[in-house]
Amino acid sequence: MDEDAGDASPPPAPLPPPPAHVHAHAHHHLHPAPAPPQAPAAAAATAPSQRDMSASPTSSRSVTETVNGSHRFVIQGYSLAKGMGVGRHIASETFSVGGFQWAVYFYPDGKNPEDNSAYVSVFIALASEGTDVRALFELTLLDQSGKGKHKVHSHFDRSLESGPYTLKYRGSMWGYKRFFRRTALETSDFLKDDCLKINCTVGVVVSSIDYSRPHSIQVPDSDIGYHFGSLLDNQEGVDVILNVGGERFHAHRLVLAARSHVFRSQFFDDESDGEKSEDGESDELREFFIDDMEPKVFKAMLHFIYRDTLVDEYELGASSSDGSVFDTLTAKLLAAADKYDLGRLRSLCESYLCKGITVASVASTLALAERHRAMELKAVCLKFSAENLSDTLTSLQL
Repeated sequence: MDEDAGDASPPPAPLPPPPAHVHAHAHHHLHPAPAPPQAPAAAAATAPSQRDMSASPTSSRSVTETVNGSHRFVIQGYSLAKGMGVGRHIASETFSVGGFQWAVYFYPDGKNPEDNSAYVSVFIALASEGTDVRALFELTLLDQSGKGKHKVHSHFDRSLESGPYTLKYRGSMWGYKRFFRRTALETSDFLKDDCLKINCTVGVVVSSIDYSRPHSIQVPDSDIGYHFGSLLDNQEGVDVILNVGGERFHAHRLVLAARSHVFRSQFFDDESDGEKSEDGESDELREFFIDDMEPKVFKAMLHFIYRDTLVDEYELGASSSDGSVFDTLTAKLLAAADKYDLGRLRSLCESYLCKGITVASVASTLALAERHRAMELKAVCLKFSAENLSDTLTSLQL
């Protein structure tokens, strides 16, 4: 079976010992100093030993392992891809493993002109800049009959004679020119509904040094969110009231202002204009009214402002029973994040909404993303629509 893995770089040979005359020359110039004539035994007794002068022993350990990642490449319309020409390929989307980008290349007419299109070829390519990237690979052609008889080429479960493969530069590839004979593939259980499915796993080799430290102290994870959340829960030191649809929330102006410049402007710009109480001091509990947000949404936004997390999954999912993306708590939180310029809350909402995109919901999710400037969510929606164009158009017509 032909492989095109790039040249594996052998380990450098150990340096040869210096020639004998070098040692003789060195000894010629390094005569030991003559011992003092008086009382050599007493001098030996008073001089500190080499053992006494040595520092505490240290140790280190080199750890070499692989950082693994997988990607599934679905090739829909295999029969239409045939005939595109020897050496021409269909490429997967790039995927990231070990700090590098990778892609799967499928050659429906083969990569090798000498094979006269008798085989399909499959390769894994380094798709980003890199020099001498060492990796292990696995390619699996999935059996779609349900019998589990997949065609697997793996380096993870066997010892490689020359070690991991080395990809020299961007565009270097490893794979099989004769991955599968075409006539056998087209009558096999690997091809179903004119579709092939290939799993690719890349294990990038990384090395690190683990060294002992005579003294170390474990630093706990940050708990600032817990303490600020407790501050809100216990209502300690509150100095502002937010009236949202008739429901009043007590909070801390400094916390809100630190998280959102919109709140900062609302709370402190008025004071700079001289809005004081008659005795010359600011009101302790000023009340601000918010008319364009539901209390439950504001409460969830307060949760984020103080704790830097979304409310739990149950609360996020409970408000989506009517099936409309716009009426979910997450969508309304996204609108709140847009209004109060809470960038991290926006990203959290985008990430959560991204997980629920379907053919039925992609159009409304895209409209939501457009409305609230959720650019990453918009990009995901557009990509999803392109990948499922036929089904999406059918859904819109319905």
